[in-house]
Amino acid sequence: MEAIRIENLTVAYENNTIIKDMNLSLPKGKINIIIGGNGCGKSTLLKTIARINKPVSGDIFINGKNIKKVKEKEIAKEVAFLPQGPTCPSGLTVRQLVAFGRFPHQKMMGGLNSHDQEVIDWAIKETGLSDFADREVDCLSGGQRQRAWIAMTLAQETEIIMLDEPTTYLDLSYQLEVLEILERLNKEKQITVIIVLHEINNAFRFADHIVGLKSGQIICEGKPLDVITKETLKTIYGIEADLIKNETGDYPICVEYELSRGLND
Repeated sequence: MEAIRIENLTVAYENNTIIKDMNLSLPKGKINIIIGGNGCGKSTLLKTIARINKPVSGDIFINGKNIKKVKEKEIAKEVAFLPQGPTCPSGLTVRQLVAFGRFPHQKMMGGLNSHDQEVIDWAIKETGLSDFADREVDCLSGGQRQRAWIAMTLAQETEIIMLDEPTTYLDLSYQLEVLEILERLNKEKQITVIIVLHEINNAFRFADHIVGLKSGQIICEGKPLDVITKETLKTIYGIEADLIKNETGDYPICVEYELSRGLND
C-alpha cells in the first residue's frame, strides 16, 4: 500500500526545471529515504508534496487523495513536514514549540484542549524530552534541539512525516540519536517516514525504501540491498565506490570512494 503517489510531476523555478515527468510511489508504514547530490530535486520534491511549491504539471496523491482537491489545513492533518534548518523564536520552551504542531487541529476560536495537551505530552515523551519540556530551545544541545522539532512534527498527529536533512550539522552520535528515534516511531506507531539525507551510509542502514535522484530524475528506487550498486552511485554522485554488506547482510555500506575519472576526461 502506498502513502504517497506521484504521477507525471514537473516542478520548475521560473525557467529552471528541477523535476520533470516524475512517477514515484512511496510505501505506507515504511522508512523512505531520498538521496542525491546538491540541486538534484530532493528538497523540491518534499516541498511540492507539502504544497509549499506549486508544480507545473502532474498530480500528487496522499493516502489516495489528490492534494489539488484538498484544503491546506486538511493536508496538514495527513502530512507533517519539517524543513531543513528550522529556526525557533528566542525564549520559546520545548513545550511551547511542540504546541505549534497542534495548529492544524485547532478551531478558529479557543486554545489548546485536553486532547491537545495529551498529544503534546506524548510527543515530548516519545522524543525523550520530558526532563527538558520547560527548558528554552536555545539552551538545548544540537541533538536535543532536533528532537524538539521532531516532537513538534509528531504533535501534528499525522500518519506521514517528512523531514528534510534532519541530521545535517549534527555529529555522529546525534545523527544516530535522531534516526533511531524515527526508526522506533516507524516500527512502534507505523508512522510513514520520508527523509532527505546526505549521509549515504545512514540512508542505506535505516531505509526500508530508498530513492536515488539525479537532475530531477529517479535513478533507482527500492530496498537498498537491491538497488544500491557501484553503477547507481556512479550515476547519482559521479563516484567510484567500494561497497560491502553489513555483518548480517541486511544493507550495503560504502567503505571507500573516489571521483569517477570520467568526470575529468
